[in-house]
Amino acid sequence: MSKPSEFTISVRSEDPKKKDKPENGEKDKEEGSSKLLKDVKAKDSKEDEGEELSEEDLQLKNELEMLVERLKESNTELYRPALETLRTLIRTSTSSMTSVPKPLKFLRPHYPDLQALYETWPISEEKSLFADILSVLAMTYSDTQPRGTLKYRLLSASLRPADSPLADPGTWGHEYVRHLAAELGDEYTIREEEDVKPETPTLGEDGVGGKPEVKLPGTIEGLRALARQCAVFLLGHNAEPDAVDLLEELEIVEDIAKLVDDNTYGRVCQYMIRCVNLLPPPDDISFLRTAHTIYVQHQKFPEALALAIRLGNPDLIREDFNAPGNPLMKRQLAFLLARAQIPLEWLHPPSDDNADADADVDFQEELPEDLLECLSNSRLSAHFREFGKELGVAEAKSLEDVYKSHLENTRPGATANVDSARGNLAGTFVNAFVNAGFGNDKLMVEADEGNSWIYKNKDHGMMSAAASLGLSLLWDTDVGLSHVDKYTYSAEEHIKAGALFATGILNSGVRTEADAALALLGEFTENKSVPLKTSAIMGLGLAYAGSHREDLLPFLLPHVADDTLSMEISSLAALALGFIFVGSENGEVTGTILQTLMEKFDRDDKSLDEKWARFMALGLGLLYLGLQDASDATIETLKAIDHPISKTAQIMVEACSFAGTGNVLKVQAMLHHCDEHIDASGGDKEKEKEKDKENKEENKEAKEEKRDDTFQAFAVLAVALIAMGEDIGAEMSLRQFNHLMHYGGPITRKSVPLAIGLVSTSNPQLPILDTLSKYSHDNDLSVALNAIFAMGLVGAGTNNARLAQMLRQLAGYYYKEPDCLFMVRIAQGLVHMGKGTIGLNPFFADRSIMSRPAVAGLLATITAFTDAKAFVLDKYHWMLYFLVTAMYPRFLITLDEELNNVPVTVRVGQAVDVVGQAGKPRTISGFQTHQTPVRLGTTDRSELATEEYIPFAHVLEGFVILQKNPGWEKEDKMEV
Repeated sequence: MSKPSEFTISVRSEDPKKKDKPENGEKDKEEGSSKLLKDVKAKDSKEDEGEELSEEDLQLKNELEMLVERLKESNTELYRPALETLRTLIRTSTSSMTSVPKPLKFLRPHYPDLQALYETWPISEEKSLFADILSVLAMTYSDTQPRGTLKYRLLSASLRPADSPLADPGTWGHEYVRHLAAELGDEYTIREEEDVKPETPTLGEDGVGGKPEVKLPGTIEGLRALARQCAVFLLGHNAEPDAVDLLEELEIVEDIAKLVDDNTYGRVCQYMIRCVNLLPPPDDISFLRTAHTIYVQHQKFPEALALAIRLGNPDLIREDFNAPGNPLMKRQLAFLLARAQIPLEWLHPPSDDNADADADVDFQEELPEDLLECLSNSRLSAHFREFGKELGVAEAKSLEDVYKSHLENTRPGATANVDSARGNLAGTFVNAFVNAGFGNDKLMVEADEGNSWIYKNKDHGMMSAAASLGLSLLWDTDVGLSHVDKYTYSAEEHIKAGALFATGILNSGVRTEADAALALLGEFTENKSVPLKTSAIMGLGLAYAGSHREDLLPFLLPHVADDTLSMEISSLAALALGFIFVGSENGEVTGTILQTLMEKFDRDDKSLDEKWARFMALGLGLLYLGLQDASDATIETLKAIDHPISKTAQIMVEACSFAGTGNVLKVQAMLHHCDEHIDASGGDKEKEKEKDKENKEENKEAKEEKRDDTFQAFAVLAVALIAMGEDIGAEMSLRQFNHLMHYGGPITRKSVPLAIGLVSTSNPQLPILDTLSKYSHDNDLSVALNAIFAMGLVGAGTNNARLAQMLRQLAGYYYKEPDCLFMVRIAQGLVHMGKGTIGLNPFFADRSIMSRPAVAGLLATITAFTDAKAFVLDKYHWMLYFLVTAMYPRFLITLDEELNNVPVTVRVGQAVDVVGQAGKPRTISGFQTHQTPVRLGTTDRSELATEEYIPFAHVLEGFVILQKNPGWEKEDKMEV
């Protein structure tokens, strides 16, 4: 130890010599840190300060310079102590957040010399230590010599003996780790690009020139190991997002699961889940999977199950559901699965094919009664009516309560050409939507025998009227069936058809052991009568939406393939299969639909040109809902069909596959479709004018041109469908819709309002309402009509007063246009849906999970509106009932261990995104305190006001099971 002590003395002895020229040193120092000296206000004060600073700083500066000199001397004995002192000085220098640490500042001018010096040293441990120090100094040169910090870090590591690795990068401080992290990302990207060329893994000292393209030592694995070290440091210092980003850049994000602990996992997972919407395809899935792994490690089952549902992975869902031992937790998970309408079959272990049916029955028996009840949503109706009573909306509303026509400003004495049947038909739907689920409306359920509203409608209107019974008694399978039953024996074909459809609607989203819908509707799928057949097919589609039940295939598949049937029946059968097997990529159904399309094309069948073909395409698309790349093969197959419907189908399949992902590239592709031959059709119209008198062939071509642009309507809807999952994308899409509205052709313009309705279902924001209000007065009536319907979608179930006022004005404005007036009425019904308790938004659990059956219902309804004149305004107005799969109560009901209502105080406010913010910020803003049960808007979030109960769910929404907090009362008593 003699040498170090000798060394410290020598520093002291040299100090006074240098003091001879303080001005010089002073000047030197000022140059080095001109931007950091703030005291250039008054001269005298500056001198005082300068003197004061210079004492220690000069000493430090001289000491550092002396150490640098030491390294240049030939005496190798002194290297080690000099380096160690340098290291200590740099590490212990504390500085304010804004300024460069003093040692780095003073050593900056010497950096080039030290670099040159480094090259001359032989390989040794000292050299490794030197490289480590240069790595820190390189931070000051990061702009001129890219990736210097990383270069010397790797060199230093390569010079160490295997048994004593380099110290953790965190010992050099936070800034150093951040530099390293940034440079690791750059270096990895460069290596990836160079992978095409042969790689030279280790280049020693010769690759060190000051050129920007430096070849660094070490393998990719080495880079990753260093990244893991940095990530551990970042996680320990509240920089979770930086750690995730670093591992993502090096493509090892799965590894973060091993690095997180109890304190950091929550923030890491939140950040990763928020990133999912902004990542390109393979990464978004890997992020969800990693977050899922972390949640499972930390026993956070509801969060894990929510991610498993988003991934749509049956195995993960089954594991998560069976993981917790606590029966209450299992019930909570069962409620979550029921809300997402996950097929029951996914929960039982896969069995052999031969024992399939028996295993199914066994499994149903295996599940405890209480879990089955939660899983099949059978208590939904009772809870919903209870909820209505609590909110004071249990009383049935009459049509006048909704229309408030005394507030409409119609001119006195101006009698509209009232088509009473049309008015009554609108009344049917309004009554059904407004009183949905309460089962006590005056027109249908409570009406006296023979005085029912059904008989106030004509022909096909009767079908919708009878079907509205199903909506009124929604989810109430027992009472509902007895009410509907009497109409199934009606001699009037349309009433009977309506009753069958009502049976399907009733069972939507609820499972019963009796399987009444299949028992009652199965036989009618073979019926000769078209209304009975179609309503039975669609009834099955709605009743079993999202259930993936193979036993329904024999009832529906033959109708798709049978070429003796009309396109109407084939397409509706395909659509019903799309509903039932939504997001399942069921090979049998896909194959059959593709086969049918191809055969029809080969036979040059005219049915492909029919308006119904779009529903067949939609049925195909729904099978791939949310499956991303799984649909590639199907899209390729469709390209082989040289017919306009093929283009429509390709767009639909692709849009459904990426629904709710916010995938930017797909949105761009869809926008390309939107602008395809807008000019062409414009040119054609002029040609038509010139050649109007020419022969029929020309007319035929004109027709071709007209028919051919249906796909654009779906391309516009596709933009909305892909962008709807996430706020930023949705906002950006609105701007695109604005452009399309200005410059698009008639077919594009007609679909824009529908797309806007899809992007913000049940989420009425002012800018959107204003836009739709403008479109609802468009010169093109079909645009206006769709805009009015979109207003209904945007405000569905919100009771939005401003929207209700707009619709009343429209009712006055269009009092002579029966079609538009009909639509205004329907929109009014939608806005007051379930008296303001039922929403249509397909996203739930804090708008993170997309319900596939809900999207299917919305899409089917909107598809019917792409040609409203041919469907909804013709005799297929019953298509409005497709919305039923998306209808779900917007409530928070808190239950105790016995699943009985328990009122607790909760705060409800606007949800605030707090991911990545420091500390524990408030997750809601502008809250009000209520007793549960409460109604939650689309963008609302709630939290318990006291710690008295512990919730089992991670998001307070829908049914939440609470458990008494054992520590709560004690605290209370202590306060007393």
